[in-house]
Amino acid sequence: MPSTHNLPSSTPPYAEFLAELDEIQRLKWIASENAGQDIGFEHALNDWAQNHRAEWRRMRNLIVGSTTTLGK
Repeated sequence: MPSTHNLPSSTPPYAEFLAELDEIQRLKWIASENAGQDIGFEHALNDWAQNHRAEWRRMRNLIVGSTTTLGK
C-alpha cells in the first residue's frame, strides 16, 4: 500500500505525524504477519521509535529536502 502522506517539509506538523503513523502501521502489519498474530499498536510503536524512527526521519529529510530544492 503506497503512502499518501509524502508531503513537503512546509506541511503542518500534523501531516508529519500522519506520515509517521503510516510507517508505524506498516511495521505493525509486517511484524504481525511474521509473528503469525497481531503484535498490537503499542509494541509496533515502541519497536519503530527505538529501531527505525531516526533513520526514517533522516531519509525523509533528505528526500523532502531534495524535492523542495528541485522546484526552485
